[in-house]
Amino acid sequence: MPDLPFPLPITSGWALAGAGAALEIDLDAIAANYRLLDARTGAATCAAVVKADAYGLGADRVAPVLEQAGAGVFFVAHLEEGIRLRPHVAPTARIFVLHGPMPGTEALFTRHALLPVLNSMEQVAGWRAHATQAQKALPAALQVDTGMSRFGLSEADVATLAQTPALLDGIDTKLVMSHLACADTPENPANAMQRDRLRAMAARLPAAPWALSASSGIFLGPDYHFNLVRPGAALYGLAPNAQTPNPLRPTVRLRARIVQRRAIAAGNGVGYGLTWRATGPRRIATLGIGYADGFLRSGAQGGCAWLGDYRLPILGRISMDSTTVDVNDVPESVLDAATHVDMIGPRRSVDDVAHDAGTIGYEVLTALGSRFHRTYRQAVACDASPRQNKASV
Repeated sequence: MPDLPFPLPITSGWALAGAGAALEIDLDAIAANYRLLDARTGAATCAAVVKADAYGLGADRVAPVLEQAGAGVFFVAHLEEGIRLRPHVAPTARIFVLHGPMPGTEALFTRHALLPVLNSMEQVAGWRAHATQAQKALPAALQVDTGMSRFGLSEADVATLAQTPALLDGIDTKLVMSHLACADTPENPANAMQRDRLRAMAARLPAAPWALSASSGIFLGPDYHFNLVRPGAALYGLAPNAQTPNPLRPTVRLRARIVQRRAIAAGNGVGYGLTWRATGPRRIATLGIGYADGFLRSGAQGGCAWLGDYRLPILGRISMDSTTVDVNDVPESVLDAATHVDMIGPRRSVDDVAHDAGTIGYEVLTALGSRFHRTYRQAVACDASPRQNKASV
């Protein structure tokens, strides 16, 4: 056997053979989802949220595809994410950092052409001082809290800024934004309350485009689009709500390697704690994926894998590096030919996995680990010139 090369090239046969699971990311589907969302928003600018490494799928690969599809505005959560993203999009692309500048980091924003989202009076004061030192107006967004009690300027803060406009001297307000708490439940009256509160609060601030809706908010209709929307989860195929069919294309397929097969007798237990026992002779398979790969332990009960048209229920507890499934109903000839089974795929979406684990698709996607053999599927590579988008903020 030849010596194993280290580190393993991601495209090599060694890398695939050495991984417990293979994750395929469909860049064409991500681009198609962006275009669908963009088409739904009328004249509003459709930004793209690529925080958390593009929801775990690789911002360095995803952002250029979104830019080619028309995105000219991006959102990340942290300053470091913005710095990492900047080389992968055009110099003209606007990158907003949702958590704003921590004290002492203001100069890094200007150095890397990043726009802070100012969430507090302290951040407003820090950015104003930085602009004074730079001797020029500096761009930023203002976030207002319309009812989620998470980020943003309070109504009292907005009143103070309205009464003392000099507090915003040197701040070039590019966007006034807020965030919906209940957009995934369209009938919730909190949505309209937050919409109306944004109108009232933003009207007291400097003239600028307004933004309220992320992924689910887009599907509440034009009254929630304002001047800019910022989808994240929807770009990656997650359903905007549970009330209507998901119009978005799935973007990932996760296949776990079959590491071992065995036959067990009636009464034999499986996994830690022996929480599942066979009531008769069974054939089972152990897969090379576990909670260290982001395949959550809570997904064991009711969870499954798929091999073609065969559903493979998870047996017992999910371990750190392995999961055991029931293959009793699968013909031996099918098993003999198989090397992998689908954990996420044509018959089981990210949202299905989340439902079984008692969580949401966001957590499933962002938890997917780094040990997978990753491949990216794209029919046509991006060229160097992004498609012209709508008028941007």
